Amino acid sequence: MQVVGVAYGDEVQVANLSPDGRKLTMVAGLREFWADPEAWLARPSNGQVVPTREARMVPPVLPDAQVLCVGLNYLEHAAEGPYRDQELPEYPTLFARWPRSLTVCGAEIPVPATEDGLDWEGEIMAWVGRTLVDADPAEALAAVVGYSTFNDVTARRAQKLTSQWILGKNADRSGPLGPMVPSGEVGDLRDGLRVRTRVNGETVQDASTSQMIHRVGETLAHISRTLTLRPGDLLATGTPSGVGYARTPHWLLRPGDVVEVEVERLGVLRNTIVGGEHRRIPRSGMCSTRMPVPSAGRPPEL
Repeated sequence: MQVVGVAYGDEVQVANLSPDGRKLTMVAGLREFWADPEAWLARPSNGQVVPTREARMVPPVLPDAQVLCVGLNYLEHAAEGPYRDQELPEYPTLFARWPRSLTVCGAEIPVPATEDGLDWEGEIMAWVGRTLVDADPAEALAAVVGYSTFNDVTARRAQKLTSQWILGKNADRSGPLGPMVPSGEVGDLRDGLRVRTRVNGETVQDASTSQMIHRVGETLAHISRTLTLRPGDLLATGTPSGVGYARTPHWLLRPGDVVEVEVERLGVLRNTIVGGEHRRIPRSGMCSTRMPVPSAGRPPEL
């Protein structure tokens, strides 16, 4: 099962995407769905069916959802770039995204005018399905209702201006998010799912979730001791090594580049980078659930 959002004017409906990516079956309104997501996922899909090509896809994310992200959460990523000489943190490094920074597979991602390009960060997003307050790790993990492929596309120049990362992590349409796959179909990330990122067909990240430093259950439990997590909140679980800014010379995404994140059992997330002139003209394409890999070709070095 793949769960997506469909926009109807100012309203968002939650829908199931067919395995071939051609049809959408309506499930419930956005707030109705997140009031009891486990119940809705357990019900048979018998709502209105519409062709995917006629729908405007959006993330099925509540406008007031908390989108929390873990930084430096893979051993090899923590050892690359400027953080290589630092000790591993006892607690996860957390930052926030705003829900409106999120977009979908096929959407164009604009490069801000102050950036030379954007950086890729392929990872997995976990969706919270129950309220969590002072949870233990087992309770927190059991509350995860699903997972999605995610690309934490980053504006590095803005990120590095200060010690706070939020500006560089919230550029317009910089958080493409794939369909949500129920956690029962995904299994435990501790068992190891393969995470790969490709730029113009060339693999730039290839790792396993077994290399995570801070696990999903432990991280959500840690967060819940300070702030309440509610159904519809999200946790981006961090990216493996291989990001562009840690390379010599740096390699950033430029207009025309195609970036893909592929996660085992979750599918492929594909987006195109465009120039900053497209910031005011959001355009989204449609992604097939089974997409061919573009021919290889590395962009010019910086």
